[in-house]
Amino acid sequence: MPRMSKKRKQELSFYLNDQGRVTYNELCRKCQHGCTQSFRAVVVDCPRYLSKRAKKKEEHTE
Repeated sequence: MPRMSKKRKQELSFYLNDQGRVTYNELCRKCQHGCTQSFRAVVVDCPRYLSKRAKKKEEHTE
């Protein structure tokens, strides 16, 4: 694996773990969208994420 340049490390410093690898949040790992968040983020607010347990919005037909 090639080493990261100093500039690249500074850009990704929030995403790098102890081993120097880019790590994303648990919810964002398998996400297909480009809005991935760092593993350091405590509160994840993703408008595109929908858990399996979430209740679906009921559509009102009037």
